[in-house]
Amino acid sequence: MENSNHPRILILSASVGSGHIRAAAAIEAALAQIAPEAAVTNVDVLQLTNNVFRRAYGAGYFRAAQRTPNLVGMMYDYLDRPIDGRFTTRARLAFERLNFTRLNRLLTDQPWDLAINTHFLPSHLIARLSKNQTVHFPQVTVVTDFDVHGMWVHEGCERYFVATPETRANVIAGGVPPEKAIVTGIPIDPIFSEHRDRNEIIHRLGLATDRPIILQMAGGFGVGSAEKIHQMICDVEHPLQIITVTGKNADAKESIQQMDCHPRHYRRILGYSHQMHDLLAAADIVVTKPGGLTTSECLASGCAMIVVEPIPGQEDRNADFVLENGCAMKVNNLASLTYKLNALLGEPQRLQRMRSAALQCARPRAAFDVAAQCIELIESRSSAAWRNL
Repeated sequence: MENSNHPRILILSASVGSGHIRAAAAIEAALAQIAPEAAVTNVDVLQLTNNVFRRAYGAGYFRAAQRTPNLVGMMYDYLDRPIDGRFTTRARLAFERLNFTRLNRLLTDQPWDLAINTHFLPSHLIARLSKNQTVHFPQVTVVTDFDVHGMWVHEGCERYFVATPETRANVIAGGVPPEKAIVTGIPIDPIFSEHRDRNEIIHRLGLATDRPIILQMAGGFGVGSAEKIHQMICDVEHPLQIITVTGKNADAKESIQQMDCHPRHYRRILGYSHQMHDLLAAADIVVTKPGGLTTSECLASGCAMIVVEPIPGQEDRNADFVLENGCAMKVNNLASLTYKLNALLGEPQRLQRMRSAALQCARPRAAFDVAAQCIELIESRSSAAWRNL
């Protein structure tokens, strides 16, 4: 049977932030290593819809999170329930037909063996098509935060891959059979699972080993907050090496470059970087928002985290996880960031405990675990199909 030898796998993500896309890329990379014979197609579903929906769904969410965070948090909590029949109305079906015609065509025109979702958006459409007998392949869902929102949970999904045992318990409480909920961690780039010499990386980056390295992840903040956080770091009394990464936030990069910083600190300001795995490996402390992928990468790198301005909802819950496990400190008022950094840097043993706790919580091989489970699912279904011939 051809499909058993060359499985056709569709990975579906959505560019609502970068985390879902990065998780999809990590799974694709892991599949390339453990199942090189597989034909893998990786698709951002928002690229298969119209411009209005794409902008409203992607950029609109983050504008709302920055401008009205409390409202976003209220909506997150209100919608935190499993999808049920109220979403199978004519209005929702009409909405899907209007916005997802190209995705529907992708799902129905090719003989897929499995769909892997790193966002809940395509999973509901696949579930409906499967219920209508329009498609006949299974799907799995990879939850990309340390808690699970009810929008992720619905009928018609063969597996849920989640971050922690607590997340699994919540998925099961939402009605998922225990055998379908599997703890893998959140998939991150396979490079984080490789052994790396930290001192060699620090030397290669042109940094020193005699003073702490603070990595500021500034890309997800509005310009004002990114600047204020940077100033608070620059006000720390201990001599530091400050690496600020602004990602695609060009305004933040330009603004921070114009800021003064005390000469006791070495400072480097980067935009989008392809060296994040090296920067994280080098860092002692990361000042960041607690997105699911960023948090997982920090844990895998053994970095202590200073959590600032989490988006209400999923990032709040991610922050709860690292705080409960002793991997992080949280700054509720940006004015206290300098104080907390000074205090932490003044207690080297405490900093080391936080870094050790991060490694204890890390699951750097999550992408491989998800990939292996997916291949096993395809093979078991293929074997069952042969037995039924």
